[in-house]
This record gives sequence, structure tokens and C-alpha cells, in this order.
Amino acid sequence: MSFNLDSDINEEINNDNRLKLGGMHATIANPGVTRHIMKAFNLRASKRLGQNFLVDANIVRGIVDAVGAGPGDKILEIGPGIGTLTQGLAESGAAVTAVELDKKLPAVLAETLAGYDNVQIVPGDILKVDIPELMGNAPFKVAANLPYYITTPILMALLEQHLPISILATMVQKEVALRMIAKPGTKAYGALSVAVQYYTRPHIAFDVPPRSFIPAPEVDSVVIVCDVRETPAVEVKDEKMFFKVVKAAFGQRRKTISNAMKGAGFRKEAIDLALSESGIDSGRRGETFTLKEFALLADAMVTVNMV
Repeated sequence: MSFNLDSDINEEINNDNRLKLGGMHATIANPGVTRHIMKAFNLRASKRLGQNFLVDANIVRGIVDAVGAGPGDKILEIGPGIGTLTQGLAESGAAVTAVELDKKLPAVLAETLAGYDNVQIVPGDILKVDIPELMGNAPFKVAANLPYYITTPILMALLEQHLPISILATMVQKEVALRMIAKPGTKAYGALSVAVQYYTRPHIAFDVPPRSFIPAPEVDSVVIVCDVRETPAVEVKDEKMFFKVVKAAFGQRRKTISNAMKGAGFRKEAIDLALSESGIDSGRRGETFTLKEFALLADAMVTVNMV
């Protein structure tokens, strides 16, 4: 089909003074422009893929600023949709590689982002693509409006690979963001809190109201920024054991650490020895543990298993 975002839009959209970003292209982050694109390409937001199209240019600018995008930067964008955030990132001068799962959208993106030679659209599943090869085995940043149903798997897949990421700025459900930054002893504190804080320094940048999307989601959203640590927050002998202990602790969070670990399949003798060696009270619940205490217990389990 023939489509030109700048000339093939109606008079009402053209008269909107929010349309121009950098004076070159119509701003996709605009309700009228987004509806025009959806109509032109016969698109509907997919509930199955958790699609909500961002229509607030201020939020786009906020994410671009939060990730620190600029000339010389390599940006991995996850789920570009119709190109809303992609356009803002491209306008910064960064080299943008955008991975899109929805098979209908790469053809749409080829039209909505026409003229941006610093954007590469890659059809595929971010959980399956070879990210190091895709990003040229070079340091990069991540920006995304993540589908809420798969936020955690995507974040953990990125962090667990120890990729050369310096910063992640992502749109997530507010409830998930609060879990990511939660402290020990709080209701929101869990395995996700430990994992994110082990790999990064997270903070909530700003709130995003439902009216910023088409269709408006039924949950509150925020942009969370995770500065990736050069080395993890705590040193551990065996990272797999560390996360195995963390998973056990929160798998039955109302139980004492001793009983929770037994329930996860650890041997009672090994648990007792490890708790004694690490100086941790067996009657405490895992939800009260700091990252350092999880590291001490995991290291003790490694030592015990070697005896």
C-alpha cells in the first residue's frame, strides 16, 4: 500500500501543534496520528500480545531522556509497535535496533519510520534472538514499552545473560516496578526484587497515566530505570546456588527459611549446617533477608555440599 505519514493525514491532525518532533516528521505519539495509522493499516491492539499504543509525546521524550539516548549510542528497543518510541529514540541520533514479535508490524514500521536510516527493524522474539550478534557484540542500552504479561521473563533474560547493557529504561506495570525496588521485610519484596537489585540499581523515573495509551490499560504504569552494575551487588561463589536459595525462600514465603528450603528439596542436614556456618537464624523468613544474607547462605550451601 502507499502510505506517507507526513502527507497522508487529515487536516485536523496536521493542525495539531504537537505533531512535529525535530521539524521533520509527524509525531506518532499523538492520538490522532496513532488512530490514523491504525485505520490505514487496519490494526487493532492485540490483547494476546499485550499491546497498548503510547500516544503521549511527553512520555516518549521522558523515556528517551531516561535512557540517555544520543548520537553514538546503540539502543535495543523491545516491541516497537507502530514506531512511537522508536521515532523518539531515532530523533536523538542513536542507532536503534528494534525487535518486534507481531508479524504484521514490521511492514507497518517500514512505512511509519521511512526516512530514519538509523533504525533497524528485526522481526522476531526477543527471548529467542541472538542479542550479542544483533547488537554487534558492543555495549548498548535498552528502551522498551514492555507487554505487561511478559515483563519479568524479558527483564530476567536480559540480565541473566550478563550482556554489555549499561542502562535499561522500560515501561512496566506500577505493581511490578514496586516489586523491583522493594526492600527486605516489605510485602512487595520477593525474588524479582533480589534479582533486579543483584544486577542493577533500579529507580522509578515517573508515572504514566492510562490516558497515555490507546487503548487505555486498566492498570497504572511507570517508567523504571535500571542502571546495570559493572559487578553484581554481592559476590557469590555460585550464582546458580544463590538464585536457587532465593527461589526457595520466596516459594513458600510464609515459612521459615529452614522449612522453605526443605520444601524446595534441600537436605535438612545441609540446611542446618549452612545456616549455622552463615550465622543466620533458622527461624527467620526469607522475606527479611538482605542480598548479603542470601549470599552468605548460598555460599555456605556451596561449602557444605563440597564436604
